[in-house]
Amino acid sequence: MALKMTNREVDGVSVVALEGRIVLGEESNALRERIKSLLAADQKKIVLNMDNVTYIDSAGLGTLVAAHTSAKSQKAGLKLSNLGSKFQEVLQVTKLLTVFDVYDSEAAAIGSFSK
Repeated sequence: MALKMTNREVDGVSVVALEGRIVLGEESNALRERIKSLLAADQKKIVLNMDNVTYIDSAGLGTLVAAHTSAKSQKAGLKLSNLGSKFQEVLQVTKLLTVFDVYDSEAAAIGSFSK
């Protein structure tokens, strides 16, 4: 199943709701392009809502790390919200939980930008 991405703007924060699998190939490329275009449009606050992500592989993780790095280099913030327990575990095992700003809810992630 392809990765579906839905963009919304909430309080000046770009929210990208992801649905499906983030895997090597089309899916991770599409996500990379989406982040790139948001940064190019000068979006400095981005939240990735992972609520409906069913699976992520190492390439998908690599894409998230690359997106995080790109955002940082452009003085933008990239935050993750609504990680499932499986995905949270993967980030814990890979020590990536220390890299990303992770929030339980989309609202918490959005609110964190105004602090």
